[in-house]
Amino acid sequence: MSMKRKQKTKSRKSGRMAAIRASAAGSRRPRNWGEEIGELFRPIKKPVTLRLDADVIAWFKAKGRGYQTRINRALREVMREGKGG
Repeated sequence: MSMKRKQKTKSRKSGRMAAIRASAAGSRRPRNWGEEIGELFRPIKKPVTLRLDADVIAWFKAKGRGYQTRINRALREVMREGKGG
C-alpha cells in the first residue's frame, strides 16, 4: 500500500471516530437510564485526581483490595439519593 493511501485511510478512520464521539457527547439520557439497563450496564471510567482526607482513604483501604471501587459505590449511592451538592 502506498504512503498516500495509508494517510487517506488513517484520516478517514479518525474522522469517523470524531463523528462517533461527537454524537455520543450530545446524546440525552433519561434521569434513571442506569437503572433501566440494569446489571448489564458498565459505565465508562474516567481517571481523575481527587483529594480525600487521609483517614477516609485509610478506612476504605483497611477493608482490603478494591477500595477505589468501594469509594465509587459510596459516591454513587449519595448521587442516587440526591444528597450531594
